[in-house]
Amino acid sequence: MIAPITETDFKQLDQLAKKYPERRSALLPMLHYVQSVQGQISPAGISACANVLDLTPAEVAAVATFYTMFKRFPLGKHHIGVCTNSLCAILGGDELWRELSETLGVGHDETTEDRMFTLERIECQAACTMAPVLTVNWEFFDNMTPNKVRELIEKLKSGAPVQSTRGAVITSIADTERVLAGFNDGKSEEGEAIDDAMLAGLQVAKARGMRAPRGEGF
Repeated sequence: MIAPITETDFKQLDQLAKKYPERRSALLPMLHYVQSVQGQISPAGISACANVLDLTPAEVAAVATFYTMFKRFPLGKHHIGVCTNSLCAILGGDELWRELSETLGVGHDETTEDRMFTLERIECQAACTMAPVLTVNWEFFDNMTPNKVRELIEKLKSGAPVQSTRGAVITSIADTERVLAGFNDGKSEEGEAIDDAMLAGLQVAKARGMRAPRGEGF
């Protein structure tokens, strides 16, 4: 059952709108907030955003259906995104996808019957130096293998603590959606954000005295 949009939620949506000089600029954060509450973007959620921003439901729906992060079906507790773009695919991304799809019994943009996992095939997660990668609730898991995937799923199922490679301990997609809406969860300093592989290009450039060319006016 989809949670209703309450008066408290309307107040939160209005607070988000007040953060921006143009209220309608808050639409994306507001949709993330709705998804944190409802587990999806429902017609009621669309109407709530439209009401707060003085837009039509059609205008809000156009945005909600354009961005793939917003779902019109129930999300599981954990959203798993697998990068299958060129580099990740070559280095094992397709294997990760097959392993997860077979293990969970679902395909792209599908949720398991127990509402524990939603699986999504991602075009690119901008983490090629760590390929193949996947994300759980948009937190990175780098240099993954099918064995690591099986271990990850078992830990998530059991409720054991799971530390992402470069971020916070995994909680739920609902918590992540609140963060994306603009609510600070105090976890921005958890985990290592960068490592030597990510800095390799910068280190070579510094060692060789390389600099980006300056354009006119700089």
